[in-house]
Amino acid sequence: MPNPSTLLPLELVDKCIGSRIHIIMKNDKEIVGTLLGFDDFVNMVLEDVTEYENTAEGRRVTKLDQILLSGNNITMLVPGGEMPDAS
Repeated sequence: MPNPSTLLPLELVDKCIGSRIHIIMKNDKEIVGTLLGFDDFVNMVLEDVTEYENTAEGRRVTKLDQILLSGNNITMLVPGGEMPDAS
């Protein structure tokens, strides 16, 4: 019998629906947004999104209303994570 405290990856993502999530991508981009839904490949629909990208000129911040994010490029998910503003 499985341990009742065991949490599978997709169960964790499911618990994050409707809340803020911080996503670190393979291409050195980071995305913070509200998770609306996802599929078995962890492709995600997010709203109220802020994308952070480190460039040669410095940090670029892009605001987006809603995105479909490919799960293939995700390195790490941080539930409830917010990106601190650089000073």
